[in-house]
Amino acid sequence: MRGWAAALLLLAGCSQGDAPSPEPEGAALEQAAIARGVVRDAATAQPVGLYAREGDRLCVTARRIGAFVDYGEANGCSARGRYTRDGERMRVELGKDCAFETAFDGDAIRFPGALPAGCEAACRGRASLSGLRFDRLSESASEAAALRDPAGRGLCG
Repeated sequence: MRGWAAALLLLAGCSQGDAPSPEPEGAALEQAAIARGVVRDAATAQPVGLYAREGDRLCVTARRIGAFVDYGEANGCSARGRYTRDGERMRVELGKDCAFETAFDGDAIRFPGALPAGCEAACRGRASLSGLRFDRLSESASEAAALRDPAGRGLCG
């Protein structure tokens, strides 16, 4: 019995506790990918360009931002406004009482799942701007400035 207790104590003394790492494992991997150019650094990437997801479109120029969704049969949204950037966040103002923060990761812009009630004015039918994700198609400011909604209204130009 004493032999077992001594063996257990000996094993317990030899085990190495997991020391907390100074940063999460994913952060080191992401930094390595950024350094090699595999992943865009969202902190320094410029958001200017044209973005899309299926039929939804978003344009971003130096100061303007605009988006439209068109689901047909009188269901859609069209909004334009201005934005300011703070690292991986963008503060978007799309008209009266429609201001919110988006996430920008360098290749995509994501609208939050819940938007202020004032954003409903930009939509008709059952459409909404909430929860949209737009993937970058182009980094061209001229393409972004040329984007028009289905009614022909310029969104970023």
